Amino acid sequence: MSLQQQVMDQMKVAMKAKNAVALQALRAVKSAFLLARTETGAAEELSEAQAMKIIQKQVKQRKDSAAIFLEQGRKDLADPELEEIAVLEQFLPAALSEAALESIVVATITKMGAAGMKDMGKVMGMVSKEVAGQADGKLISLLVKKHLMH
Repeated sequence: MSLQQQVMDQMKVAMKAKNAVALQALRAVKSAFLLARTETGAAEELSEAQAMKIIQKQVKQRKDSAAIFLEQGRKDLADPELEEIAVLEQFLPAALSEAALESIVVATITKMGAAGMKDMGKVMGMVSKEVAGQADGKLISLLVKKHLMH
């Protein structure tokens, strides 16, 4: 079953259960799917990778919002964001541990023969492609910088 179909099925479940938080998160994803499909030059159907990227973007937006709300002491506004993140993360692959990600970064740097910050973009591209949604871009960036500077 495609990721888009899974989202639609979960939306129906949330409607029946009258789960407003889940429904709001899933409707936002559905809307993002529709927007991506109607963009000029877009294919008729989204690929699984495109759908995954859209969900990751939705999760990241909510994490950023929750962080800002918590920073400002607005737990009442952060809680719904965190609940929506939990709903959306069920559609994403399990995240890699930092140690596992670090070993992938080191292996990629070794394989590419990267030396210095000038190769950071190439290494980031390779690692991002390899972990495909299983790690946050900021964490990948930090680990790549750490290993390229030594």
